[in-house]
Amino acid sequence: MKVKLSVSQARYREIEAALTEHGIEIDDNADLQLTESSRYMDSLIVKDKKTAEQVFLSVDEIVSLEAFGHCVEVYTQENSYLSKERLYKIGNLLDPDKFLRISNSVIVAKDKIKRISPTLFMKFILTMNDGRDLVVTRSYYYFFKETFGI
Repeated sequence: MKVKLSVSQARYREIEAALTEHGIEIDDNADLQLTESSRYMDSLIVKDKKTAEQVFLSVDEIVSLEAFGHCVEVYTQENSYLSKERLYKIGNLLDPDKFLRISNSVIVAKDKIKRISPTLFMKFILTMNDGRDLVVTRSYYYFFKETFGI
């Protein structure tokens, strides 16, 4: 049996050892997922785009997440990583006080927004700390305004 772990970095090795002892294989592509309940994740397991190595990425480093088909690109200030997890699943595990969905395919870290520029057509353009511009779509326009009190 293969299981994917979505647990805190502090408990990852402990849980991994206990499961392997019982013959359960840890695999990031497994259909079954083991998650810690009643908490938001503090790290995300991603792949480095350049080296293809697995990396424990602290959610505090995340600037934004963007879905491209079945793949999610996770952007930090210096680098970008890939996750095979669906955007909605990652979004459900992120603290809503720190992260906000701005379109069907993008989630941003609230504290990494550098500038908010309104447009004429019920949209906002966000300039992130990493220099990228992201669009708040019309579907998320009013929720965004309410969240930031605009």
